[in-house]
Amino acid sequence: MLTIDAEAYRSPWRTVHPAVKGVLFGGLLVCALALPAWPGAALAGAVALAFGLGPARVPPRKLVRTAVGPLAFIATGAVTLLVSVGGPDGPIAWDPQGAARAAELTGRASAAVVCQLLFAFTTPLADLLPRLSRVGLPPALVEVVALIYRMLFVALDTARRVGAAQAGRLGYANGRNRVRSLGALGAALFVRSYDRAARLQRGLECRGYTGALTVLVDDIPLRAPALAAAAVPAVLVTAAALTLGGWT
Repeated sequence: MLTIDAEAYRSPWRTVHPAVKGVLFGGLLVCALALPAWPGAALAGAVALAFGLGPARVPPRKLVRTAVGPLAFIATGAVTLLVSVGGPDGPIAWDPQGAARAAELTGRASAAVVCQLLFAFTTPLADLLPRLSRVGLPPALVEVVALIYRMLFVALDTARRVGAAQAGRLGYANGRNRVRSLGALGAALFVRSYDRAARLQRGLECRGYTGALTVLVDDIPLRAPALAAAAVPAVLVTAAALTLGGWT
């Protein structure tokens, strides 16, 4: 999470309007989910990677490191499709159609994960959230998400500091100390997070909070030609999938 946010702030596409990046990667995401896995999802993932690793200059190592968790979860789910449970062939048997379904699931989900991660690597959430209320999302929901987003970083920093202090006192020297230290870390994290949330609420009330958080947002121009250009890759992927017989 910290890696994604830091890279998003350093991205050369930081100055691109979030709507343009949303149309680009969102359109490719729709292609990955709506078109057949081959060639639609494969083309969508490849095009998204081309934009992310090319013009957006997303670090490949950090992208791979971030995608390992979701891809491992996808692989675990795909393995279960290889067998059937409770069928006529026995309690657990090899499914002849399982390999095709597993490959389709893996292709679709992997392409979708790539599109979402590349959008996150190029768009800080702080640039996106204030603009969501302008498109009809309830302001209260946007503020809750923004506060949770902020508190997550505070909690991660607190956990890092407490963990470093425990390690300096040999709190993780053996198994028994490790269990005790982890329990103490969880308790301290809960108490400090609750205290910070209470102080945040009191601070907002003292500043005359009326139900709306006013924040400064960078003025990034949104141009119609840029939106139209961002939709072109999804259109080309759809056309290529249809040309290659993706619907048959």
